[in-house]
Amino acid sequence: MDFRADQAGAGAGHGISFNEAFRVWLRVACLSFGGPAGQIAVMHRILVEEKKWISEGRFLHALNYCMLLPGPEAQQLATYVGWLMHRTAGGLMAGGLFILPGIIAIMGLSYIYAAFGNVSFVEALFFGLKAAVLAIVVEAVVRVGKRALKNRIMIALAAAAFVAIFFFAVPFPIIIIAAGLIGYAGARSGRPEFAPAGHGHGGGAAIDSMLGEAVPDHVRPNTARAIRVGALWLALWLVPVIALLMALGQANVFSQIALFFSKMALVTFGGAYAVLAYVAQQAVEHYHWLKPHEMLDGLGMAETTPGPLIMVLQFVGFMAAYRDPSGLSPMLAATLGGLLATWVTFMPCFLWIFVGAPYIERLRGNAGLAGALSAITAAVVGVILNLSIWFALHILFRETVPVDAFPLNFDMPVLRSVDVPALVLAIAAATAIFRFKLGMLTVLAGSCAAGVALRMAGVI
Repeated sequence: MDFRADQAGAGAGHGISFNEAFRVWLRVACLSFGGPAGQIAVMHRILVEEKKWISEGRFLHALNYCMLLPGPEAQQLATYVGWLMHRTAGGLMAGGLFILPGIIAIMGLSYIYAAFGNVSFVEALFFGLKAAVLAIVVEAVVRVGKRALKNRIMIALAAAAFVAIFFFAVPFPIIIIAAGLIGYAGARSGRPEFAPAGHGHGGGAAIDSMLGEAVPDHVRPNTARAIRVGALWLALWLVPVIALLMALGQANVFSQIALFFSKMALVTFGGAYAVLAYVAQQAVEHYHWLKPHEMLDGLGMAETTPGPLIMVLQFVGFMAAYRDPSGLSPMLAATLGGLLATWVTFMPCFLWIFVGAPYIERLRGNAGLAGALSAITAAVVGVILNLSIWFALHILFRETVPVDAFPLNFDMPVLRSVDVPALVLAIAAATAIFRFKLGMLTVLAGSCAAGVALRMAGVI
C-alpha cells in the first residue's frame, strides 16, 4: 500500500486536504467523551452538520456496517469515514487519532495509580468515582434496553443472556454466538420480531456530501486487493502474538495478555459495556491480574478520558504486567503490557474496515445479518445488566460469598456488610443522571469531590 499516493490522490474529488482533515480528526478525538453514543454524536455534528463532508445517508450506512463488527463502533466509524475520504492514510489517521488521546491519558493515570494507589487522597477519589461508574453502567442498561428490547422475544433473549452469564457463568462469546444464530434463523424464517433496531441517528434531512453519491474507485470490491490488505493487517496483529508465544511460552504474562486481548477483539460485539463483564470475570477471577475494585477504578479512568471506553483494557494489561514484570522493572513491564493490550485490541479494527468496507453494499439490506445484529444487541442488554450487578456487589457490599453448586456459579452479597456511604453516593449519582439529566463528566467530578469530602470528614 502506497500511503503517499493515498494521501495525495484521494482528496482531489472533494477538495478536502489531508492537513485539514488531520486538524478536524484531532478535534473529534479530543471531544470524544461519553461512550459510543456521545462519540458518534460528536462525529455527526462535526462531519455531517458543521463540515458537510458526508451525507446523512452515507454516515448512517457506515454506522450500520460498523455496528455489525466486533470492536468499538465509534472508532471504526472514524476509520471508515477517514478511509473513504483519503484512503488508507486517511483511515489510519482518523482511527489512530481517535484512540491516541485515550492511550496517553490512560497510561498517565495508570502510572499514578500504580505508584500512589494506596494514598488516602487517591483512594477517596476512586471511592467516589466507582459510585458514579455504577450509576453510569445502570444508565447504559436503560439506554441500550430502550433501543433493543422492542418486543417480547428480544426481552426474553436479554433475560436468558443475563441468567446464563450471572447464575451459570456461561462465557460471553457463547452467549453472543447463540444470540446471533437465533437472530439469523429468526430473520431468515421471516419473523418480524428480528427486524433491525434503529440506531437513533436518522432524524433530519439528508445533507449533500462533498464526496457525492458515486462509489469511489478505492471503495469498489476487489478480491486480490482484499487478500493483500488482509494479509498485511493479519500479520501486524498476529505476528507479535506468535513471536511472544514462541519466545516466552504460554505461561508468561505478556503471552497471556496478547492471547486474551486478541480473543477479546473478536467478540466485542455490542460495545465495551457488554464485553467488560467477561473481561472482569477473567482478569479478576481467572488470571488474578486485578482485584474487583481495581477493575472498577480502571473503568472510571476510561470514563473520564477521551476515546473508546474499551481503552480500559490498556489499564488491565498495564496492571497485569506491573504485578508480574517477568524480570523487567515493574513500570517498564507495565508500560509494555498496556501498549501490547492496546495493540492487539485495535489492530483488528483496522483489518475489519480496510478489508470489509469495500463489500459494505453486499451487507446492506441482508435480512439474516440484520436479524443476527438485533438478537445480539438484545443479548447485550442482559450482559450489561450482569455487569451492573457485578459492579454493585463489589461497590455496595464489603463481603460476598461464592455460590458454586453445579450448575450454579455466582457471588451472593453478605447483607450486613453493606457500605452505606457507597450506597448513598451511588443513589446520588443515579439521581443526578436520571432525574436531573446531568452530564457524565459533571457526575464523575461531583462523585470524586464527594469521596474526598467523606474521607476528610472521617466517614470513609
